[in-house]
Amino acid sequence: MKATRYTLTNASGASVTLSSLGAAIVSINVPDRDGKLDDVVIGYDNDDAYIGDGPCAGKCPGRYANRIAKGRFTLDGKEYALPINNGPNHLHGGPEGFQNRIWESRQIGPLSVEFLYFAEDGEMGYPGALKVVARYDWSEDNELRLTFTAQCDAPTHVNLTNHAYFNLDGHGSGSVLGHTLKLNASEYLPTDDTLIPTGESEAVAGTPMDFINAKPLGRDIKADFPALNYGKGYDACWLIDGYTEGQLQDAAELHAEKSGRVLKVCTTQPGIQVYTGNWLEGCPTGKGGAVYHDYCAVALECQHFPDSPNHPDYPSTVLRPGEVFSQAIIFAFSVEK
Repeated sequence: MKATRYTLTNASGASVTLSSLGAAIVSINVPDRDGKLDDVVIGYDNDDAYIGDGPCAGKCPGRYANRIAKGRFTLDGKEYALPINNGPNHLHGGPEGFQNRIWESRQIGPLSVEFLYFAEDGEMGYPGALKVVARYDWSEDNELRLTFTAQCDAPTHVNLTNHAYFNLDGHGSGSVLGHTLKLNASEYLPTDDTLIPTGESEAVAGTPMDFINAKPLGRDIKADFPALNYGKGYDACWLIDGYTEGQLQDAAELHAEKSGRVLKVCTTQPGIQVYTGNWLEGCPTGKGGAVYHDYCAVALECQHFPDSPNHPDYPSTVLRPGEVFSQAIIFAFSVEK
C-alpha cells in the first residue's frame, strides 16, 4: 500500500513528517537543551509496517478511538454490532479502522497538511456515512496543532484522536519510565479487567493514578492496583479538569530530564488516555532499525471516554446530520535549560 508522506520544516529546522496512511505522525524532530534535533515519536520506515500494527503508532484511529464493550451499542432504539478485535471488545474502530486506510491528502501551505477520509454507511458496523478531515499545522514555535472535523448523513458515534507515542530523549533511546508526567486531572475512570469503564469516575488522590503533581511514569507503575494490574502498566482514561465543550484546556505535561525536552498537550476533548507502551515488544522494526521494547514510549491520547456509547452519563459521542464534530489537540514542544 503506497502512502504519501509530507515533511513540514520550520525556519529553525525542526520538522514533522506526516503520512496519508492513517493520517499519521511519522516523525517529530525537535531540539534538546543543546539544540540537537532528534525524532521523539516511534514509527516505521516502511509504509507496510503501519498496516495493522499492534501499537497503532502515530495514526488516527476511528470511527471510534478506544474500546466499545462487546462491540455493541444502541442508538435511537436500534442495536449495532461491531467487529470484536481486542479480547471481548471492539477497539479503535475495528481491524479496518481509519488507522489502516489511505486518506486523501493535500498540502495547504508550507506548514500545513489536510487529510480527508470518507467512511461508508455500515463500514465496520457503524451507521451513517461519515466525512472526516484531520488537519495538521506545524508552527515556528514547534507546536503541532491537530484539528478534526466530521459530518454525517445519519446518526452515528464518533471519537477521534491521534495515537502517537513519545520518547522525548529520542524514539530509540530506551525506557520512558524516567520521564515525569503531570496531568490536569483529579479523576480517572476505573475499568474491568478488559479495560471497559465500570461506571463513575473516581478521585486519583491517594492512588498510583495521581499525576496532579508531576512524578516519574515509573514511580508507581508496579504498584498492586487494579488499573495497573489489568494493563501491565498505565492504560487508563483521566477526566480533564475544567473541561468545557469547545474550549482548549491543559491536559498533560511531559518532561525528559536527560534531553531537557518538554511536551505540553492541550485539547478541547474531555479525556486523556495515557498508555505507557506496555505491549510494544514484538511490534514492527522501528525507524533506522530501532527495536521498540515495552515502556519505551508513552501515548497521550486526547479523546472522549472509552465505551461512551454505552454510558449515557458520559459526554456524548453522538453525531447527527447537520452537526459538525470539531475537536483540537495541540502538542507544544519546548526545552528547559
